[in-house]
Amino acid sequence: MAYASRIIIHSNKLKHVSTLLRREHSVAARGFSNSSTHPSLTARDLFSVFASSDMLKTRPPVERISKCRATTVPMPSGISTMSTKPMSGPSFFREYISSSSQMRSVRGFSSGSDLPPHQEIGMPSLSPTMTEGNIARWLKKEGDKVAPGEVLCEVETDKATVEMECMEEGYLAKILKEEGAKAIQVGEVIAITVEEEEDIQKFKDYTPSSGASPAAPEAKSAPSPPKEEKVEKPASAPEAKTSKPSSAPSEDRIFASPLAKKLAEDNNVPLSSIKATGPEGRIVKADVEEFLASRGKETTAKPSKPTDSKVPALDYVDIPHTQIRKVTASRLAFSKQTIPHYYLTVDTCVDKMMGLRSQLNSFQETNGGKRISVNDLVIKAAALALRKVPQCNSSWTDEYIRQFSNVNINVAVQTENGLYVPVVKDADKKGLSTIGEEVRFLAQKAKENSLKPEDYEGGTFTVSNLGGPFGIKQFCAVINPPQAAILAIGSAEKRVVAGGGPDQFNVASYMSVTLSCDHRVIDGAIGAEWLKAFKGYIETPESMLL
Repeated sequence: MAYASRIIIHSNKLKHVSTLLRREHSVAARGFSNSSTHPSLTARDLFSVFASSDMLKTRPPVERISKCRATTVPMPSGISTMSTKPMSGPSFFREYISSSSQMRSVRGFSSGSDLPPHQEIGMPSLSPTMTEGNIARWLKKEGDKVAPGEVLCEVETDKATVEMECMEEGYLAKILKEEGAKAIQVGEVIAITVEEEEDIQKFKDYTPSSGASPAAPEAKSAPSPPKEEKVEKPASAPEAKTSKPSSAPSEDRIFASPLAKKLAEDNNVPLSSIKATGPEGRIVKADVEEFLASRGKETTAKPSKPTDSKVPALDYVDIPHTQIRKVTASRLAFSKQTIPHYYLTVDTCVDKMMGLRSQLNSFQETNGGKRISVNDLVIKAAALALRKVPQCNSSWTDEYIRQFSNVNINVAVQTENGLYVPVVKDADKKGLSTIGEEVRFLAQKAKENSLKPEDYEGGTFTVSNLGGPFGIKQFCAVINPPQAAILAIGSAEKRVVAGGGPDQFNVASYMSVTLSCDHRVIDGAIGAEWLKAFKGYIETPESMLL
């Protein structure tokens, strides 16, 4: 004991022992001497030294030791890490030593510490609205060598099926999400790659722990607060129970003749449900009999209903939602719930446009080009009208209205997988032949489910045509957010119109178009002005070529 006191008094290197033991990375310590002549400290003496410090007065040593990490703490020359050899002394100090020894054996090793260097490949975010994806197809197998730029797999996003490329050179060691895996959250690990080929076998039974381990402590700790809230609820329960007996005296106050009471009890009829007609509000025998008669009529009428309610079982098939179907549903519901739609419809004469189309197609056939469709002319006219009335080429935000300089037209394309809207960028600056080629190319990619994000992102206005393919006369389309308008194209039909003279009539082809507008962005007069410009381009198509 005297030797221990001399160490603390004369050694400046031990004056920060109590501070060191309070740190988060603290470890147990023991004093030692470079000289073999000095007697070593016994466990009891060392316990006395520790007991004199503030650390043992504030927190139990076992609690502090449980927070030790695997990092090495710089120690003064007179301090070394605690030996794990058994020592004699009080049971409390033996617990202190055994706790330190146990913690040192399990510190800071992750589940993958015995694995070679590897990379966890997570589900990427391949579109701005993507939160989860499906694995459509793996193009590489486990054990295959991969290089930067090579396609690992095809991922079905909320918009289309996109190829996922490898970013680094290595070997595909483990596929964690097989083909057909659905609803994989963005960032969730789908595969493992390694640098060396001989490391592949070490990941045969690999399971990612990063996604599951953090959630476990939260799940365990979450139930503890509700237990305290439940203790407060019984205080209000007696109040609810005490209010019920107050209704009992009200039944005792119902006055009825003895014969009426007897008749009611025999038929299990509560007196409170019987209307009293006797003197001073008393229930008499006639009242009970009248009540029983009226109830009998109801019961005889009710049995006929179950016989009529028999409905044969329906035969049905549940079709799982595709990613594009989920996104279409959520976006259109969001559009109708948040965007104040209004609709403007106008009839346009398309005789001149059809004549110009015939001339252009004859020229295209002569030069080996592709035919121009009515939809190509509509897209061009819509793009030029947007350039003329730029207020319709805008979108709404909470702080401002963003008006776009580029005129990018989305074209609605229906496929077996769902509705796609690929975009023709800078449509106002492109010719009819170029627009037609891009629309055909994008429509084919949409049907093959191979659109990339750049094929459908960045649109400022949408055109939906149900007239030519389906013969729909007129319809109102739902705005594609964050855009402010969408144009619905109906079919062209021949109509009899008044001629120049009083008894003259002509036949002309008219096409109905409906503009759906976001009233937050486009006022009614602005929408009408845009439709006037669009109608002008359709009815005088030569102006589109200028």
